Amino acid sequence: MKQQFTLDLPPGYRVQDVMAFHSRDAESVAEEVSPERLRKGMLLDGVPVVLTVELGKAALCEAEADLPGKRKFPDQLLAKVHEAARNILGLRIDPADFSAFARNDKLLGPLVRAQPGLRIVQSATVFEALTWAIIGQQINLPFAISLRRTFILQAGRQHSSGLWCYPEAADVVKLTAEDLTSRKFSTAKAETLLRFAGLVAGGELDLVPSAANPIETISANLLAVKGIGPWTVNYGLLRGYGYADCSLHGDVAIRAALQRLLGEESKPDMARTERILQQYQPHRTMAAAHLWASLAATAG
Repeated sequence: MKQQFTLDLPPGYRVQDVMAFHSRDAESVAEEVSPERLRKGMLLDGVPVVLTVELGKAALCEAEADLPGKRKFPDQLLAKVHEAARNILGLRIDPADFSAFARNDKLLGPLVRAQPGLRIVQSATVFEALTWAIIGQQINLPFAISLRRTFILQAGRQHSSGLWCYPEAADVVKLTAEDLTSRKFSTAKAETLLRFAGLVAGGELDLVPSAANPIETISANLLAVKGIGPWTVNYGLLRGYGYADCSLHGDVAIRAALQRLLGEESKPDMARTERILQQYQPHRTMAAAHLWASLAATAG
């Protein structure tokens, strides 16, 4: 079953940033990326869905769901597909706000002027963002990417088109710790993933923001989960919710970018990094985006 829709893209939209984020895994089983086309597999409400996005002056989207016997795309599922599309296209945070705030800043101003329109690209769902943060904590990016691929193949489901779909909590809880540790996951990482998924699947950890469950409450509840620390929470808020004021002072790449900008011989420690980033409240997420981008530009 297919459903098509269009999302408007703002002037100066940076297609290359979106494609770069979603093509980090050259052997990806859940994403297919070409210069102007993205296909993403995900499980939504237990349904395998592949979202195809053609990027031009607007984003032309087509969702294909494995819903045998259904004549109409369910409204609730379609709403989740729309949310996922906005996430993976980085449409949650308007970069103009940070540009106006920091354009003349002594430290980050040159980065902002050099990368106009830079956006935060997100994972398709909050659960994907948080599990990716758990997988990636305290290991290098190439190893984290390989673990993510393994995780999808173990817990995900294959769409009828052949693309694999990123799992939901109900899929992950079917795994055992040994399923993961036998595939190069550390015991601590495997246990944290299963613990987190179990709390979400069981309804004890509500990841849906509301007046009764604001981001601050979600953050506190995540921090209470054994194995989840401040970096994981902030990275999950950034990639999952598009939250505008995440402090990534524990991120090694952020500290390396600051070291380069400051012209110092060593990275600032976490306490000093936190103080530096506090200057950019309530836009610390976009500050992080520009610091990450500055390292990529230097490497390129």
